[in-house]
Amino acid sequence: MRIRCAMLWVSQYPARLRERMNEFMPETQPRFSVITDKSLADLRKLIGVAVDDSLEPWCSEAGRDNIRHWAHGIGDDNPLWCDPSYAATTRYGRIVAPPSLIFALNRSFSGYVAGLPGVHAMFAGIDVTWHAPILLGDQFTTKVWLKELVERQTRFAGRSIQQIYRCEFYNHQRDLVAEGDSWCFRTERDTARERGTKYDEVKKKKAVHYTRDDLAKIFALYAAEKIRGATPRYVEDVKAGDKLPTMVKGPMTVTGFIAFAQGWGGLYIRANKLAWRQLQKHPGLGIPNKFGIPDVPERVHWEDDLAQLVGTPAAYDYGPERCSWMSHHLTNWMGDDGFVRHLRVEIRRHNPVGDTLYIDGEVTRTFENDGVNHVEIAQTAVNQDGELSVRATGVVRLPSRAGC
Repeated sequence: MRIRCAMLWVSQYPARLRERMNEFMPETQPRFSVITDKSLADLRKLIGVAVDDSLEPWCSEAGRDNIRHWAHGIGDDNPLWCDPSYAATTRYGRIVAPPSLIFALNRSFSGYVAGLPGVHAMFAGIDVTWHAPILLGDQFTTKVWLKELVERQTRFAGRSIQQIYRCEFYNHQRDLVAEGDSWCFRTERDTARERGTKYDEVKKKKAVHYTRDDLAKIFALYAAEKIRGATPRYVEDVKAGDKLPTMVKGPMTVTGFIAFAQGWGGLYIRANKLAWRQLQKHPGLGIPNKFGIPDVPERVHWEDDLAQLVGTPAAYDYGPERCSWMSHHLTNWMGDDGFVRHLRVEIRRHNPVGDTLYIDGEVTRTFENDGVNHVEIAQTAVNQDGELSVRATGVVRLPSRAGC
């Protein structure tokens, strides 16, 4: 009876989805779509075209709960984001959102990319400028378009397509709050799994295991983490070569990835009827799991089986999550009177379950622009084996004792 019901359920799918399921139902290993000249040419037609027909954002307003859920999803307990009583004593007079909340304001900016159906998308970086803080009660509209497609050769999957989107974020007063680029790499899943060389050495290693002493060292960094808060960091007290305190993130767990998705909303996470409706509209999203149930590619973040099918060592973290950790590192250091003006993040590898990241930063210069004092900071994040995970450059605005 269960089989008959399952087959009836499948028979009600659109023909395109049934074809996709039939493609994967045999016992042989699934074969995924490849990047073709036609699919790439079709995608190029979208360059410069506004993305209007897309999912509504996870957040359209910077509400108290939205801000707190986002902050907690990246492991940030700064009272400027989370404590209304504390925030009321600051120059803002109310709760402020972490600058990285912009990821929850537009799906395309967060990796909900168009074209190349069945070809994997891996979020790989941002280059963003902020013009104003995100304040409690701000309501947002966005403008987003496909900016550029760049063909790359990678160790992970050979031929890959860097798909770059441009997004502008406006508040309800029509002020431009932030603008910038984000990008994904589109990779052929089978090519990455069968011929990619990026993780050859990683796959030979034993699974990471933490001793009590290992965990004690990580937890000591959490205990030592300082939020600058109400104590101003004046530009006069900063010089090139100054080091930022090391920030730790991890060890990576699926629980942690879910915590991020709770604040961010995910790209394809849907339940029941809404999941069915999503697959009707986008049949290429339906990759059958071990129960034969079509499910979304986003589950590479919590299922090792699919993560390994797309060429990675295991389930891994989210790209926007990691970008947000880099801004968290900056906001802890700069204090309430600082402002993140610019951030460029380049993601260099995946962080599979079990990895721990250590984020460091160094001041490279201080400078004045239009009478405003800025500090440039070079950041890196490496895992427990010293492998580079992230490279970033941040620019923060700091107050001056002279009052400018």
